[in-house]
Amino acid sequence: MQFVSVRIITNDIARLVEFYVQATGLEAQWLAEQFAEVASPSCTLAIGTAETMALFNPGAAVPESNRTVIIEFLVEDVDQEYERLTSLAAAPEIVQKPTTMPWGNRSLLFRDPDGNLVNFFTPATDEARARFAR
Repeated sequence: MQFVSVRIITNDIARLVEFYVQATGLEAQWLAEQFAEVASPSCTLAIGTAETMALFNPGAAVPESNRTVIIEFLVEDVDQEYERLTSLAAAPEIVQKPTTMPWGNRSLLFRDPDGNLVNFFTPATDEARARFAR
């Protein structure tokens, strides 16, 4: 088994795709008017409209209702990313400024325009760096 993507269902796909393009610096690939992907070397963030779920299972996904899943991105320097994100014209809501967590990651939590939690993190200890060594 290979974990390859996470999909967010939204009511405003253009807004959410643009947010992730700006937040990550990655490009979006639009596969349909209702579906785009923001891919990194390790995983893909898929973004679809509510229409993509309604075709097969109406009511299965309710946009803007997630408050528990955290979408995580490994970054070079979380403090530098914090400065960059907070300087954007449409800066995200910061939930937690860069903080070193007990498991050794330095973490920045913020919300995307739909309210989903996003974590940018950098391994800050030798043990944390070893977990992400490839």
